[in-house]
Amino acid sequence: MLSELVSNWGAGWAISRGTPEPVTTPWGLYIEVGAPGQVGRHVLPEATEAAVRAATASVTVPDTWLKVCLEDAEVERWLPAGWYADREDAGHLMATDLRTTHPVTPDGYATSVEQRAGVTYVRVHDAAGMLAAKGQMAVLGDATVVDRVETHAAHRRRGLGSVVMRALADRGVAEGARLGILGATDEGRALYESLDWKRHAPLAACVYRP
Repeated sequence: MLSELVSNWGAGWAISRGTPEPVTTPWGLYIEVGAPGQVGRHVLPEATEAAVRAATASVTVPDTWLKVCLEDAEVERWLPAGWYADREDAGHLMATDLRTTHPVTPDGYATSVEQRAGVTYVRVHDAAGMLAAKGQMAVLGDATVVDRVETHAAHRRRGLGSVVMRALADRGVAEGARLGILGATDEGRALYESLDWKRHAPLAACVYRP
């Protein structure tokens, strides 16, 4: 069910980013982020006009964001003054049934896995010890939320992103997770789809900057 995917994604994202525990609101979740350009974010499991209007009406602090599974043009109809949809930050809510694949790291690279405060970090370094690719995840029961997957420009097209994703999936399965969830950028979507992740909905990103 889409609303459950969204709720798990929001909660897992908060763990991954080390924020305070999300606060339950009548329209979804509020996460205190406290970062430059993002004071906090509302995550809406139900993509309805009522939810969007209620969440935005509660906001008085600039740089508060809202994430909702709608296309930009659709959510913009319901945004009050001071709000806009940031098309560059829009993305896709994706999920997959996890399975173990035992990825092989390409020659010249080494993969490490570390866990801290409930977050698993996978890093791939080159022969000189420089970081080439990375990703992280947080497990919530039978679901895991994948976050911050990135391959540095000089190391792209070598399969390192796939290694990171597969290593995270393997660890998720080992911790009892069966479902993977993530918020993808347009750029990252192709990688995830090549690994059998499915797009479930668009993910609009709206911000209050009066």
